[in-house]
Amino acid sequence: MAQWLNGEVIENYAWNQELFSLRVRTEPFNFIAGQFVRLGLEHDDGRVQRAYSLVNGPEEPILDFLVNRVHDGLFSPLLHQLQPGQRIEVSQPASGFFTLNEVPDGDSLWLMATGTGIGPYLSMLTTAEPWQRFQRIHLVHAVRYGADLAYQQQIMNWVKAHPNQLTYQPIVSREDYPGALRGRIPQLIESNQLQTAVGDVLTHRAQVMLCGNPEMIRDARALLNEMGLPKNLRRKPGNVTIEHYW
Repeated sequence: MAQWLNGEVIENYAWNQELFSLRVRTEPFNFIAGQFVRLGLEHDDGRVQRAYSLVNGPEEPILDFLVNRVHDGLFSPLLHQLQPGQRIEVSQPASGFFTLNEVPDGDSLWLMATGTGIGPYLSMLTTAEPWQRFQRIHLVHAVRYGADLAYQQQIMNWVKAHPNQLTYQPIVSREDYPGALRGRIPQLIESNQLQTAVGDVLTHRAQVMLCGNPEMIRDARALLNEMGLPKNLRRKPGNVTIEHYW
């Protein structure tokens, strides 16, 4: 049974009108980059809770959650309204197996996400593991509009610090945006546009992580399987590790 920590909202940072980062202070706890916890709030009908990935690294003291407000949802509008100083509950222990210790070795690591699915990857990139294990890392973030490309400064800092190891490729589907490809991840893989943009190829020595929209994951997984990159399972290691984000 989950235990609950009392948390204090430190910041509710708006990337745009719908996308925000909720930063929370609790007593310290251990987790593996890529895992998630549940956030809980008291509501008229009792506690309301939802799972959110930790964006912060395991060594960072403030918890960070990337949230998109769903107007007809119950929970995300409540989070959107929170202000510094207000209370929120955080479940323990952290859960999930969308972590790098579940990913086999390879030459390249492709971190592909839609929307808020980029969160686990940002946590992973704060740790030493991806930099030590993979020669090339490609962070691919697909969103609808350029304004949805969160954490740009942090990502650019990593690119600057690892210029020959990390490639960042944004994808924007509903408008032209400087430096971004336009379309969907599966189609951009199939047309080879994504591989050309990052200057790499998807071979049996590539490890791919997919996080976000279930349709993207379904289509990309099927395409990658056709390309000889099967799903990664504990009982049968492969090349594609997935996390459904809703």
